[in-house]
Amino acid sequence: MIGGLFIYNHKGEILISRIYRDDIARNAVDAFRVNVIHARSQIRSPVTNIARTSFFHLKKANIWITAVTRQNVNAAMVFEMLHKTLALMTSYFGKVSEEAIKSNFVLIYELLDEILDFGYPQKTDSGILKTFITQQGIKTTSAEEQTKITNQVTGQIGWRREGIKYRRNELFLDVLENVNLLMNAQGKVLSAHVSGRVVMRSYLSGMPECKFGMNDKIITDNKDKDTSATADVATKKKNAGIAIDDCTFHQCVKLSKFETERSISFIPPDGEFELMRYRTTKDISFPFRIIPLVREIGKTKMEIKVVLKSNYRPALLGQKIEVKIPTPVTTAGVNLMCNKGRSKYKSSENAVVWRIKRMAGLKEAQLTAEIELLPSTENRKWQRPPISMNFEVCFDLMCCSCPSHL
Repeated sequence: MIGGLFIYNHKGEILISRIYRDDIARNAVDAFRVNVIHARSQIRSPVTNIARTSFFHLKKANIWITAVTRQNVNAAMVFEMLHKTLALMTSYFGKVSEEAIKSNFVLIYELLDEILDFGYPQKTDSGILKTFITQQGIKTTSAEEQTKITNQVTGQIGWRREGIKYRRNELFLDVLENVNLLMNAQGKVLSAHVSGRVVMRSYLSGMPECKFGMNDKIITDNKDKDTSATADVATKKKNAGIAIDDCTFHQCVKLSKFETERSISFIPPDGEFELMRYRTTKDISFPFRIIPLVREIGKTKMEIKVVLKSNYRPALLGQKIEVKIPTPVTTAGVNLMCNKGRSKYKSSENAVVWRIKRMAGLKEAQLTAEIELLPSTENRKWQRPPISMNFEVCFDLMCCSCPSHL
């Protein structure tokens, strides 16, 4: 198999050297350094042949790990062994770096003696090796990790720098909700959920502490509670309006205050950031309702009517409304009529696309499509794929995608 294994740093200095066969001399270390690490041209191939000696090498961060052989070996097996060696180092002492290798060179030599025997791979499973090589590796901490630890110990706020000043203190909040709905042809809801994001833009001086109160209608559903607690939550849900299934917060939010006081308290980062994500599946009111009607006129003609109703308040305004109505594969031509917006048949998508720029609340729009079909010998009935819809309702911005069956 292989005759030796070497580990270099980015300067070409040898960190680990283990020779398993007599056909590999010490000058092989210098040959790889000169011809690969210090090469003027970029080395693209992971295998380099120098003086009838093959060097199989991998580069991880600023470390080179190289297997050397003078025999005709299985290249895939050699690279698998090198990757396993790197994985073993990671499992023992974390990140593989020059400093980590220097701190754990005794452990690495012990591992190499178990991994390879006379150049042949033996054991590369970390679970097996850890049963008899019980020495713990020395894990090194990076500058970022040290800064994070220092921030945690000293209470320093890493997400906001000190000395920020604005002439005018401003704070903007947007609630972005994505409504996903699937409904069958009979109007029964098959699945529905709302995923929302609270996005903020902060232009505040100093280190301000912001606090948002949450009304009693918001209840987080904790599945880990006992049966009695779940029953209490269910009772509250009947009287309450909004039940949040799960939510996640930005690291600046003080979670202890949210659990006890039901308020979101935080020192905001400067600029735009996402404060919160949430998801709910209970008591969803749908902004739009789609009522499709399909009428087959013989075997070569079909009529589809789609009624679109807006269910939100008249003060709100729906924008960028797009309804995609699928058509049969044998469609030859489509004649479209709509009382609002614009419609177009797209043969590439095999669908009618109906676009409405704006639509006020409690309004209604209608589209009629007369479809001419090509004669077909197949008696298969059209499966009527679901209608899909995308829109925005701007109060807090709401973006939606909801399919409904014909």
